[in-house]
Amino acid sequence: MSADVVLVVQLAASAFMAGVIWFVQLVHYPLFAEVRAHGSADFFRAHRRWTPAVVVPAMLAEGMAAGLVAVAPPPGVGRAAALAGLGLVAVLWLSTAVVQMPLHARLGRDGHDAAVITRLVRSNWLRTAAWTARAVLA
Repeated sequence: MSADVVLVVQLAASAFMAGVIWFVQLVHYPLFAEVRAHGSADFFRAHRRWTPAVVVPAMLAEGMAAGLVAVAPPPGVGRAAALAGLGLVAVLWLSTAVVQMPLHARLGRDGHDAAVITRLVRSNWLRTAAWTARAVLA
């Protein structure tokens, strides 16, 4: 795969995910507070079932591209920028796995919980900032 293709894939995936995360941060997660107790666990389980279809392909493409760029930075891409990009992917995946996914699991198990939703919105600012930085860097 050519370096140009890898850079385009990285840019497209990072820009897509930056757009998704800003929507999630400003619209989607805040709307969770409006989902009330009756049937809310079903709603949150459905969210967990359908969201990966949208985000996992882009996250995988972004991660693979970032890894390729870090291993062999194309001309004009400095080693520091390549490693910073890969580091941001690590932060994003770690935050998703360690913070966001367990909070979503709690909502899917217990239903509406204002404290969990607040923590989800607040903790997601890290991913919002990191995906924005990735898109700019890409």
